[in-house]
Amino acid sequence: MIVTIARVTDPVRFLQVFTTVGVEKRREHGCRRAQVYFDPEDAQRAWCVFDWDAKDYEGFLADPEIPAIARQLGIQAPPGHVTAAVDLDA
Repeated sequence: MIVTIARVTDPVRFLQVFTTVGVEKRREHGCRRAQVYFDPEDAQRAWCVFDWDAKDYEGFLADPEIPAIARQLGIQAPPGHVTAAVDLDA
């Protein structure tokens, strides 16, 4: 699992791109599932949870088309990555 937090300019536009162009590109790089949650106290803060292997995610980030897709998503800055404090699968 990979969890990111990003500030977006327009949540509606973000979802439109995330569920079309974004899903195609994520699948191309091995993403199995993605969910988006918007912070109830800040609608411009999107939490994204991905079922993705780290190696495939790194390939996704290295894809030269990703910066243009991020602009379409309206991401204001590079997303932050959340790390688990406890791995319950261990």
